[in-house]
Amino acid sequence: MKFIFILGGLTGFLVATIAGWAADRSASSILLDSMCGAVVGACLFRWFWSVLLRGMRETYLARQRAADLAAAAKKKS
Repeated sequence: MKFIFILGGLTGFLVATIAGWAADRSASSILLDSMCGAVVGACLFRWFWSVLLRGMRETYLARQRAADLAAAAKKKS
């Protein structure tokens, strides 16, 4: 989880820095926007990671249930 948070922060910082530099903004504005971008990027990556993990967990549990039902049906016959 820490890795995802740091990766999101770094990505947000870099995207905001590059966008500010391309827009020819002042250095102080670029740094302020980059700091905000780091926080937003970290939160978005954390949210996306939790959604991804929840989806993988649900898929695993659905496959496990299907395997259990198939085993139970095989036992009955």
